[in-house]
Amino acid sequence: MPGFRSLRPAVLVPLAVLVLAGCLPSFQRQAEPATMRSFSPADPALATPAQGGSAVIDALRARQTVLPPGGTYARIAESVLQASSGAAEAELRMARLKAEARSKNWLPTLGPTVSLTSLGSVVAQLVLEQAILDNGRRKAERDHAAADVEVSAVMLVQDLNGRVHDGLAAYVNAQRAQAQAGVAERATLRLMGFEDIVNLRVQGGLSDRSEQQVIAQKRAEMYATMAADRQSAQQYMQELATLTRQPMEALAGLDALPADPGAPEALSVLKARADGARTLAEAKMARAGLLPGLSAAVGLDQSGEVTPGLTFGGAKLGMGTAAQARALEAAPDLVERQTIQAEEDANRRLTGLNSDLAALQLRQTQGEAVLRQTLGNLDLFTEQYKLGRRSLLELVGQYDSAARLERDQVSLTYDIALVQLQIAETRGLLVDGARM
Repeated sequence: MPGFRSLRPAVLVPLAVLVLAGCLPSFQRQAEPATMRSFSPADPALATPAQGGSAVIDALRARQTVLPPGGTYARIAESVLQASSGAAEAELRMARLKAEARSKNWLPTLGPTVSLTSLGSVVAQLVLEQAILDNGRRKAERDHAAADVEVSAVMLVQDLNGRVHDGLAAYVNAQRAQAQAGVAERATLRLMGFEDIVNLRVQGGLSDRSEQQVIAQKRAEMYATMAADRQSAQQYMQELATLTRQPMEALAGLDALPADPGAPEALSVLKARADGARTLAEAKMARAGLLPGLSAAVGLDQSGEVTPGLTFGGAKLGMGTAAQARALEAAPDLVERQTIQAEEDANRRLTGLNSDLAALQLRQTQGEAVLRQTLGNLDLFTEQYKLGRRSLLELVGQYDSAARLERDQVSLTYDIALVQLQIAETRGLLVDGARM
C-alpha cells in the first residue's frame, strides 16, 4: 500500500477542510447583510485612496469654508493652521502607510523558520507561503486599513476645524470685551463728571455727603467693570497669540457669516460612518478566524532541498463558537444603529444652535428698541434735572442703568458670532477640505 500512503495527505487535508467547513454551514454560507455591504470601505463608494477613492474623504475634501476670503476671520484661520502642531496630520500619514502596506497582503509571504528536531539538531528553512483559502480575512484586513485612513481623515478635519474655532472664539470674545470696555469707559467718564458736580455742591453746602458717597460708589463700580473687561480682552488676545504663535493686536471687527446652509452633514456623522466601516471590517476578520483556512507553502532548507506542502489552520471550535458567530452577525445592526444615533445627535445639536441663534437675533432686535427708549428717557431726565424737577441721584441712577443695558446689548452681537462659529465647526466649514 505504499501508493496509498503517498496520496493520503493530499486527500485527507482537503477532505478535512470540507468537513470542518460544514460545522458552520449557516454562518459560512449566509448572505452578507445589506448593512455590512453599505458600510464596507471596500465598496467602490468607500474605497481608500489606494483603491481609487473614498466617499468619506471625498465628502471631506468637498467642504468649502464659510469664512469670507481675505477677511479678519480668514487671516486668523490661516495663522492658526500654520501654527498647528500637525499631530493629526502625522496620524493620517501613518494610517495611509498602513493601508498601503495592507493593500499588498494578498501577495505571497517569504520568511525564515527555525525548528529544533527530536535529535537536537537545528533545522532552518526559507518558506514561501501563499494563502489558498482565508475566508476573506486578507480582504477584511485591507478594509480595516482603509477604514483607519477614513477615521484619521475625519479626525484631522475635526482637529483643524476645532483649532480654528478656538482661535476665532478667542478673537470674538476679545472683541466683545473691548467693546464692553468702551461702553464702561464712557460711562465712567460721565459718572466722574457727575461726581465733580456733587463735590462742588457739597463744598457749597447744597448737598450732603450721602449723595457724594452714592455717586462715588457707582463710579467705582463702573470703573471696576471697565477694568475687568480690559483684562478679559487682554487674556483672550494672549490665548489667540498662543494659538497663532504671533501677536494679532492689529485686527478688529467681525466678519458676516452666512446662515446655516443645512448641508453638508456634521463631521461627527462622517466619523460614525468611518468607525462603522472599521467595526464591520473587524467583524469580518473575526468571522474568517472561525472558519477553516488553507495555504500552500514551499520550504528551502540549508541543504537546498525544496519541501512543498499545505498548511491547514483556523476553525478552532469550542463551546462558545456559536455564540461568538451570532455576536459577529449582530455587528451590522450595531453599526447601523450607532450611525443613526450619531445623525440624531448631530441634528439635535444643529437644531439647538440654530434655535439659540434665532433667539439671540430676536433679543438683539428687541433690545435695540428698549435701548433707544431708555436713552430717550435719559435725555428727558437730563432736561428735567436742569429744570430742577429731578435730583442728581435720580439722573445718576438712570444713566448707570442705561450704560449697563447698552453694555449687555453690545454683547449680543458677539454672542451671535460665537453661535455662528459653532454651527460652522459642527459642519466642518471653517477650513477648506482641500487643505487635507
